[in-house]
Amino acid sequence: MARANTKIGDIFCVKIDDNSKKYFQYIVSDLTQLNSDVIRAFKKLYPANANPDLLEIVNGEVEFYAHCVTKLGLKMNLWEKVGNTTEIGNTANILFRGTSDYGVWIDDEPIRISEKWYVWKINEPFKDIGKLQNENRKAEIGVVVNPYDVVERMKTGKYSFFYPDFE
Repeated sequence: MARANTKIGDIFCVKIDDNSKKYFQYIVSDLTQLNSDVIRAFKKLYPANANPDLLEIVNGEVEFYAHCVTKLGLKMNLWEKVGNTTEIGNTANILFRGTSDYGVWIDDEPIRISEKWYVWKINEPFKDIGKLQNENRKAEIGVVVNPYDVVERMKTGKYSFFYPDFE
């Protein structure tokens, strides 16, 4: 099998069901979060037989940002690479959030509401903020998600794994 290689600007197609598909793009590597790939997933649902122009795809509305391993999703045949463009959008203000309560259990129950949040922008240090408030509530969950989670969110609009909330 050929080695799966990805690079910034690569655009990938994900089958949503037998009749439709969506796209995402690898836009930057985030040294702050394990040097992982950061993707932007697009909201528009295309017919399965459509072949949209790459610039049409990347100029579409972004549904979410996520950290993942794009090469692994290729190897698992969860998506396919359809092209590359240097148009990656503005990555300077993408905000991610995390909590030190992720994976913590008390009395056989996971912590459901956290007040131990931190936020960061790509390739910038974590900033401890405590309670998640105001604009920080719009930050994307910043853990590195597996390829199945990316596909799940593209299909349903949410992740299926548990992560503490802020209210």
